[in-house]
Amino acid sequence: MAKKKHQLITNSQTERVALVIQYSGANLCGWQKQPDGYGRTVQSEVEKAIEKFLGQHVEIYGAGRTDSGVHAAAQVAHFDDPSVIPATSWATAINNRLPDDILIRASAPVANDWHARFSAKYRRYRYTIYTNRHPNLFVRPYTWHYYHEPLDIALMQAAVAPMLGKHHLAAFHRTDSSRSHSWVEVQDVSCDQSGDFIQIEIQANGFLYGMVRLLVGMLVRVGNGDLSIADFTQIWKNDQRGEVHHSATAKGLCLLRVGYADFPFPESVWYDTQPQFLLHQS
Repeated sequence: MAKKKHQLITNSQTERVALVIQYSGANLCGWQKQPDGYGRTVQSEVEKAIEKFLGQHVEIYGAGRTDSGVHAAAQVAHFDDPSVIPATSWATAINNRLPDDILIRASAPVANDWHARFSAKYRRYRYTIYTNRHPNLFVRPYTWHYYHEPLDIALMQAAVAPMLGKHHLAAFHRTDSSRSHSWVEVQDVSCDQSGDFIQIEIQANGFLYGMVRLLVGMLVRVGNGDLSIADFTQIWKNDQRGEVHHSATAKGLCLLRVGYADFPFPESVWYDTQPQFLLHQS
């Protein structure tokens, strides 16, 4: 006797489900799904996993778009679930159908007017630079290996400190972006060093296309003495996009977290889940 195919029971109304998503971006073409043949993206892979389970396509919406090669420790997305599956069970259901470089850390129900992108109060990115002159296989996928000359962390911190607040940051806005303006409210920014590792963190209400990588590229010029703090400040305050030539490599960048006023997940799930490298100079 042929086995009956399992069918999911559906609701007449949908339930909105929030996801906390981690991914290693090395072999991914960013967050946003692209035309067939372009390459794997996080959005397309998660949507395919949901479709395999539900038997129908469901659109997911992310808190922000990360570029090819960029990682995420706690990207956030949501979708409207037409089934009767408990929202907290979706993480397991999706993970069983995802490739190894994407992971759903947790899932939870949210209000039907909650939106991963528009309900977010901030996004926070971390950029990691590895400064030891010897390469290290275990940190290479997640850092920019910069060892050509020493970087002065105090100069880099002094350069970024005035960026706190709301500023027009067209100097760090990629020219092929479709965004209509370059205003950003920077809520926190810091440069710290632990042994061989420099970490640059920036938190803002939103980010311009390519902003963090362009900013890090310029900060490295400050740190190695190629650019003064005064010149760095003049470039971004005067929207001198033509003076910003170098974008830091994608693999050092990680979307660390997204913040919400009303978030259904405990901090242990989303707050600081990218392990920090603490190797010392040798």
